[in-house]
Amino acid sequence: MTAETKLALLGQAAQYDLCASCGTHAKRTLDDIGRWIYPAVMPDGKRINLLKVLQTNVCDQNCYYCANRCGRDIPRTSLLPEELARSFDLLQRSGRASGLFLSSGLCGNAGRATERMLATVELLRKRYEYRGYIHFKLLPGVDDALIECALRVAQRVSINLEAPNDARLHALSGTKHFIDDLLAPLRRAHQLRQELGAAVSMTTQLVVGGADESDREILSTASTLYRQLSLARTYYSAFQPVPDTPLENHPPTPAWREHRLYQADFLLRCYGFQFHELVFDRHELLPRATDPKTAWALAHPERFPMEVNRAEESELLRVPGIGPISARRLSAWRRKGAIRELTQLELAGADANRAAPFILLNGHSPSRQLPLWEQSALE
Repeated sequence: MTAETKLALLGQAAQYDLCASCGTHAKRTLDDIGRWIYPAVMPDGKRINLLKVLQTNVCDQNCYYCANRCGRDIPRTSLLPEELARSFDLLQRSGRASGLFLSSGLCGNAGRATERMLATVELLRKRYEYRGYIHFKLLPGVDDALIECALRVAQRVSINLEAPNDARLHALSGTKHFIDDLLAPLRRAHQLRQELGAAVSMTTQLVVGGADESDREILSTASTLYRQLSLARTYYSAFQPVPDTPLENHPPTPAWREHRLYQADFLLRCYGFQFHELVFDRHELLPRATDPKTAWALAHPERFPMEVNRAEESELLRVPGIGPISARRLSAWRRKGAIRELTQLELAGADANRAAPFILLNGHSPSRQLPLWEQSALE
């Protein structure tokens, strides 16, 4: 099997790992010899084309939902560090890929598998003088010395927790231990990057719905990780059954649930919300009928309507339709004159129609009609 063929196979196998903004629904592109390239947004907002690939899809783990589990009869292969480094260098120099997401199946000792991944990265950094973005996936049970090596060569490291707690993980995997194999390396990576002063971001990924966990459980874990480990992101992957796995008959998780989790996650990371403020239904799920921010606003009528011209910027962030950028602009603009019209909210980047029922503009309730040009477009 040629290196190009192996790269195509292992790129396909890597599609289930989420990173940057290239999730399972990202518009990936297939290049002329079968390699998957993903558009991604980096932590600094820069957009790059990311090659996502496994070092190997040979895996002795038998996770009940995974397409690469050892119990499935699928083509298996591995890339030598030299093969993968050379292939990526060619992609990078030709302009088809400018970043690398590197993960691996786990066969035997986690240390040996991680060493092969590190060897690939070392070749890229030293032989090929690549200085760009690398996301390095830490493997379950990896030791401290290899975590430190990864922190020294990558811009981002991650380990997939997969489930919000040990009990839920047992429904997804009979071989992994939540605390020892997954959470402990993540905590150690955070401690080591502080000791090293390394400017390395950290993320994790959770499977949504595969273990019948609630949104409350998922977001409680995510909130704790943000607070204790300063994670950059938590990624949520809606469970989709894979043929020839123990969970092949488990119902798929609807896309709307993943979407609601991401909305709630933004409230925790960017809007100043605390976990205890999130609103859940009687099944401990986020409401389907409305977004989490609007659900909170409806549950707190005593906070509304809010006067846009007097509210603190942090209070404006509580208004549905107003985000960090629009709140900052409105705070600046009102120092030059009162905010009186919904069109001013639109110019600030807010969703004025969502905000209208929850605000006052210079003491008056705004009109809830669409702007004239939008009315014309609907007629």
